Amino acid sequence: MLRTENTSYTVRLSPDGPWAELDAWGPLGVEEGPSALDWSRRTHFITPADAAPAEYLPYGLRPFTGADFVAARPGEERGVWWEFDGAEEGEGALRLAFTDDVLGLRTVLCYETVPGTDVILRWTEHTGREELRLERFDSAAVNIPVTGAARLTYLTGQWSQEFQRTQLDLPRGTFGIGSLQGVPGHAYAPWLAVQDGDAEAAYGIALEWPGNWHITAEAEPGRSLRVRAGRVPHEGAVVLVPGDTLTTPRLACAFSPDGLDGLSRVWHRYERHLAGDRLRRPRKVLYNSWEATGFDVDAAGQLELAKSAADIGAELFVVDDGWFTGRADDTAGLGDWYPDPTAFPQGFGQFVEDIRGLGLDFGLWVEPEAVSPASRLYAEHPDWVYRIDGRPTRLVRNQLLLDLGRTDVQDFVIGTLDRLLTAYAVSYLKWDMNRPPTERGRPGAGPADRLDLDAEHVAGYLRVLDHLRTAHPDVTVEGCAGGGGRIDHATLARTDVVWPSDNTAPLDRLSVQFGFLHAHAPHVMSSWVTDAPGIFDPRPRSLAFRFVNAICGVLGVGADLRAWTPEKRAEATTWIARYKEVRDVVHHGEARLLGTPEDSTCGVQYDAGGRTVVAALSTGRLDGAPLLPGRPDRLRLRGLDPAARYRDTATGTSYGGAHLLHHGLPFVWSADHDADLVVLIRA
Repeated sequence: MLRTENTSYTVRLSPDGPWAELDAWGPLGVEEGPSALDWSRRTHFITPADAAPAEYLPYGLRPFTGADFVAARPGEERGVWWEFDGAEEGEGALRLAFTDDVLGLRTVLCYETVPGTDVILRWTEHTGREELRLERFDSAAVNIPVTGAARLTYLTGQWSQEFQRTQLDLPRGTFGIGSLQGVPGHAYAPWLAVQDGDAEAAYGIALEWPGNWHITAEAEPGRSLRVRAGRVPHEGAVVLVPGDTLTTPRLACAFSPDGLDGLSRVWHRYERHLAGDRLRRPRKVLYNSWEATGFDVDAAGQLELAKSAADIGAELFVVDDGWFTGRADDTAGLGDWYPDPTAFPQGFGQFVEDIRGLGLDFGLWVEPEAVSPASRLYAEHPDWVYRIDGRPTRLVRNQLLLDLGRTDVQDFVIGTLDRLLTAYAVSYLKWDMNRPPTERGRPGAGPADRLDLDAEHVAGYLRVLDHLRTAHPDVTVEGCAGGGGRIDHATLARTDVVWPSDNTAPLDRLSVQFGFLHAHAPHVMSSWVTDAPGIFDPRPRSLAFRFVNAICGVLGVGADLRAWTPEKRAEATTWIARYKEVRDVVHHGEARLLGTPEDSTCGVQYDAGGRTVVAALSTGRLDGAPLLPGRPDRLRLRGLDPAARYRDTATGTSYGGAHLLHHGLPFVWSADHDADLVVLIRA
């Protein structure tokens, strides 16, 4: 039995065969009674292993309803028939070993609780005595009892429309999501929540893997849902070398009795755990120059923007794409990471000091995995890109992708970043990736079916991030991949913030952030205020709406401040000052999603240290008339003490906790007032 602060997870050895199965998972005490996953032991046309709530089973023992592990000797039939080989139990940890003596295989199912959270990590370790071909090696299988159709919640999208919360009911059949783009991708997040129909309790999983992946949910006979998740090798299979151990990515498993909103707080707490001591540093107000200048970067123009940014209260100035040699547009320059001497005639070092002289930290955009065909780097190292001999190399965004699985490429990236971060006072690094690998090959490296290019790229990526953490611990790292294309727990454990989407339009962004906050914490959600018009929802919104929406995470500004009126800059100064007053609550507090973007009023509530911060946003018509004449819209708050009193720091209005829970905070919206930030102090 594994226990977290509020949940328990009980594993037993099956009476029907050599495997482990789930006995109970849920709130503390859920294991006291007959297992909800127990079954009649009667099967027709399937085996007991196919019907069991197994924690992990190979093809061979489980031939029909979805195996978690498929292995064979090269050229021989697939199948594993293992026996239980013992258990090791430690504080908050469990290891269950199974062996197949014919194959010379040892598989260990690993479990570990995460202190201070309701998350249990699961993964597997496979060790071979002789060479084996692994066609499938999921991290774990998760069993969830249901009484009818399982309700699945997942996050879908595309570039500029990531993290759209999507739901379906699965009474029977198979559901699958994943990515073969070398990153988690824009289409789906490696995250899934499951509920028993309309039941409130929610189970969730999230895969820690920034490469190819899958999540498959199967509504099985006997009213249960079984979810499998793991990485997907680019080559279709991986060769396990004798004596080596293949360790699968960790699968984080979570439960909350309080529905999807409660489950989101479990994930938020886990991501605060991943941040560790780095969360103590305030997330500074960022200004990024991309939307103002694009590739037209020069010292004079950037300094003008920096002065305006400093005037409104920004604390950090980031120069985006266009600062390096040959980067007049997106057809050249990537790989040659040296400041353009023409753009910075007094020297880049002097430019950085001029920015810092304004009281601003300095940051840079980089895309370390990319290379332009016209670059010096490509001319010197054409073998460093992914390619297939005899086949054309395809350009995506006018660029190629470096094979980061190569040690020499990793060393080049590390050397480049070390040079930039030591030569100049750079305290913020935005790591972007704007294309997936296409012709993914490494000629000359041996037989292609013996490579594991996806895992090697991931290992290289993580090696560079780990180096940044160790060698430059004071540098803030932002993760980005054409927006939200590479956001997972492995990335979040090594970065400080991530960029959920390139779409900064107000209502579009609200939808992105609503889905994002189901899976990820506010302190990692970088969000900018810009002038961008709506793409999917073109309805205009005020500057206040844009600021309140961005304050829900880590506030940034990306608009062209040179075009803003003095009145607009003054309003921005006020909002930035308000963000600085509440960011500790937003980033360290318990967050609750209030309503949805489809409601006329929605918001996010944050609670910490006796303060409650409510970011409220109007998504309805801006004609000054609420839904009922003379009656304001209201947001019902949650998690407050009904017997306590709460005072609005702006208006002085006092509310009873029961009133806020039952009736909610009132908001009267109009064309001039479509968003508000309310701070309540518990009396």
